[in-house]
Amino acid sequence: MNQESTESIEEKENIQEENVSENQQPEISVEEQLQDELAKEKDKFLRLFAEFENYKKRTSKERIDLFKTANQEVLQAMLPVLDDFDRAWSQISKSEDEALVKGIQLIQEKLKSTLVSKGLEEVEVKTGDAFDADFAEAITQIPAPSEDLKGKIVDVIEKGYKLGDKIIRFPKVVIGN
Repeated sequence: MNQESTESIEEKENIQEENVSENQQPEISVEEQLQDELAKEKDKFLRLFAEFENYKKRTSKERIDLFKTANQEVLQAMLPVLDDFDRAWSQISKSEDEALVKGIQLIQEKLKSTLVSKGLEEVEVKTGDAFDADFAEAITQIPAPSEDLKGKIVDVIEKGYKLGDKIIRFPKVVIGN
């Protein structure tokens, strides 16, 4: 009886241990499962939030770029008028009539300041500068008047303009060969 009772006691203890461990495992499993689900949902939320923040930044940047270049069409239409005004100014400035010269100069300055206030800037190229195809358009090549003008700008035919950082009309130049 001693041996049988010891075996039955051990069996009962083993059964109790199994029951206790079985009871604890589902609780831990459920808790771990809930923690995993919570972690997954947090990760999903953070990714969605980050994606939304990126969307807001991207649309804000696009909106700012649109406002910067919204006047581009109108300003491009005004460039020939500005060119004509510059050509007329070169002739009118030779006039003897001081009132005419002063009046035209005031109008020209007002036109230029208005266009500059809308973001228009002149692309700076001068005679003697090295030719750079990224910032100027070569119309033709002529024999260089001197050795130091070979591969450089000999004459500027038409001014170039940019709106913000974007060139809307390249300057047209003649290059020495």
